Formats: sequence, C-alpha cells, structure tokens
Amino acid sequence: MSVNITFLGGASTVTGSKYLVQHDGKKLLIDCGLFQGYKQLRLRNWTPLSVAPSQINAVLLTHAHLDHSGYLPLLAKEGYAGHVYATPGTRDLCRILLPDSGHIQEEDAEYANRHKLSKHEPALPLYTRQDALDALPLIKTQDFGKTFSPIPGWKATFQPAGHILGASSILLEVAGRRILFSGDLGRPDDLIMSPPEDAPQADTVLIESTYGDRIHPDEDVLAELAPALQRVAKRGGVAVVPVFAVGRAQALLHAIHLLKLKGQLPSSLPVFLDSPMAVHTTHLFEHHPGEHRLSKQDSHALTHGATMVNSTDESRALAARHGPMVILSASGMATGGRVLHHLAHYAGNHRNMIILTGYQAPGTRGATLASGAKSVRIHGRDVDVNAEVVQLESASAHADANQLLAWLRTMPQAPDQVYIVHGEVGAADALRSRIEHELGWRAMVPEQGSVWPT
Repeated sequence: MSVNITFLGGASTVTGSKYLVQHDGKKLLIDCGLFQGYKQLRLRNWTPLSVAPSQINAVLLTHAHLDHSGYLPLLAKEGYAGHVYATPGTRDLCRILLPDSGHIQEEDAEYANRHKLSKHEPALPLYTRQDALDALPLIKTQDFGKTFSPIPGWKATFQPAGHILGASSILLEVAGRRILFSGDLGRPDDLIMSPPEDAPQADTVLIESTYGDRIHPDEDVLAELAPALQRVAKRGGVAVVPVFAVGRAQALLHAIHLLKLKGQLPSSLPVFLDSPMAVHTTHLFEHHPGEHRLSKQDSHALTHGATMVNSTDESRALAARHGPMVILSASGMATGGRVLHHLAHYAGNHRNMIILTGYQAPGTRGATLASGAKSVRIHGRDVDVNAEVVQLESASAHADANQLLAWLRTMPQAPDQVYIVHGEVGAADALRSRIEHELGWRAMVPEQGSVWPT
C-alpha cells in the first residue's frame, strides 16, 4: 500500500504546520501547530481536523514554537491519548510555551468579555492553561540521532536543525520510503545556535520556505542593532522590542551584551526582559550546552545581563520609569502578551523606538508596524504610532533561500519529490522554482488539505 501525506497546515502559509502521514490504516502526525496571523487563518484553529484525534497513532514534533506545537493541547482535549515524541529541548520548551499559550488565550477571552469586544457571548479560549498542563505528560523524549519506532514497523530519527533549542529535522522510514521533514532550519551563521546537520538521503522531502524568496543581508545583527540603540539612547527614549520568547529573545540579549563589551553601547543602559516565558527559556540554555555556541560565561551573562521581569506588577512598574532603556517582551509579531501594553504606552512618543526582530506574518500587528502604518489596533482601540520603527533584517533564526538550497545539496542523492511548505505563496513558489531550475529536482507547493504520495 502507498504512503500518503495530507497537508493539514503549513501549506501555502507560514503557520499551522501539521502533516499527516498514512500507511496501511496507521496515521502519524508530524507537528501539531496553531494557525496565527490573518483572522481567516486563526479561524482554522476552531475547525475540527479532517481526522479524528483519537484515530491518530503517534505525533512527532520538530520543535516547540507554537506554529508547530501549539495545537497539541486541543488535540489532547479532543481525544488524542497517544505518545508525542520530541527531543528533550523541545519537551522542556513545550512545558513553558504551551501553558503560557493557554493562559494568554484565557486572558484575551476574559479581556474581550470585560470590555465587550467580542461578537461571541461569551468569548471563549481555544484551550486553557489546564488543558495544556494535561497534555504535557503525553510528550516522550528521544535523543538526537537515535532511531526509534513511533508505530510498530515505522522508524523515526531526530537530527539537529539549529533554529532554537531542541529543534530537529525528522527522517521517517515507512514501507520502504524515506521521508525527510526539514522542520524550521536554522542559519549556519546564527549568533547563538549551532548550524543544522547535513540532510540525510530521502525519497521525499518537505522543506520549509519562510525565507524562500529572500537572502539575508551580509550585515550581522550587531552592526544593524548598534546604531538603532545608539539613536534611541541618545534621545533618552525607550526601545520596545517585540521578541519571540524562544530563541530571538536570547539572541538579542546576547547581542546587546556583546555591544556593551565592545563599548558600542553604554554598560549602564538598562535592559529588561519582560516575559516569564522568555525568562524561563533563557535559563534553559545552561541545561542544553551542546546545542548552541555560547560558552558557560556567555550563558551566565544571558541571565545576569538584563533585569528579569516576572510578575505583572513588575511589568506595569516599567511604565513609571524614564528612558533610556530597552524592553524586550513577547510576542515577536505583537500578536499578544505583555508587549501589547508596552506598545500602547510607548508607541505614541517620537523619542521612542519599536524594533522588529524577525519575520512578521501577514495579518499580525508586527506586519502592520513594519508597513509604516501610523496607527495600530491594540485591545480594541487605535494607538498612534509616532515612535521610530526599525525592522532588523539580520536577526532571523531561519535559513534564507541560498542556505535552504545549500542544505538540500548536502543530500547524497536527489530525492524523488520535494514539497515546499511553511512559507507564504510567493516565498514557497520562488523556492520551488530555484529547486527545479538549479537542482533539477521535482518540486511543488501543496495546497491546504491536499493529499499527495511520497
């Protein structure tokens, strides 16, 4: 019998990654991500999957970012009771990210109900913090490089993908077919993460295409970040930096630390990390030393080079402080979390600065800010944007188009088929074209809900 893949998410969009592999009545789900960004995408989270969760035999996670893991609490709530296989780093991050995701959804629903902002009565969270806590025991860890059987007769192997702690590519072997899922690939020149391992031989490849139509600038993040922070510090302003709590926050903390060591920023410039999730993630770098470039001293500096803000009272107290200062706060695309309160408070003042540190999915507030909009809607009201908005081009944790092609070229032989996933339509099609013309391989961009052979 054939081996098929159903693209339940991450198809022609950069979010909601879910790939259902089926063979001989068995079903395995690679990634279990939330849809984020445009409202029509977010609404997909409320639509039941085309397969009953109870019929899925196993789940494998490439990494812990919510667009790859954030649907897991709902999957479990709706009947999935099997194992969820992940690396130890991914398990540790899911313990932070998933309950926080449930908590934020509860807070957002409560806020919408209190201020009558929802068309629904009452507004409900997709899942709760407790739902997430209930799902965590399903996660079973497997080390990098160790082949295991998620389903009898099926084999799977995690290999390092860079990107964030625990991130992996997955080689799945079933019915004589070798299927390679790239996951989100990190950069070989990442500031803190180790580079991805070379791609193993496979018959079918699913490769991400977040930056499939772009090349990262030669300028590194230090050269790009230094003048921006120098400007805002000189005018006594506040830099609000929306960051992804996992990966980007730590990279920016390390970059600021290095700039202070080089004398390019005042050592006295106050830096605040206002995200409990990011604070907890930062401490994890000391527990997974083999996955990143940081020395013991660098890891120590991550946790001591900034003021760690945990409680909501401490977060609110930042509003009473005067600049210059830097506030790093989640979320990275300004879709929720404490950063919204900081944006609402500081965006109206021309002395301040908003620094966007990575990809901003269409439909997010981050994308609105990056477009140069003069106002942004936060908590049901329009907030004027007079602060300087800076988009860093060099801070991405994703491989660019050239780096994606270089990773594919490390395969010992050409695969039979490449599916381009996890990218907006333009980026995915650009990568498809380059794979076909430069490598001579068969490549296509699957559509949401489509089913294709391996």
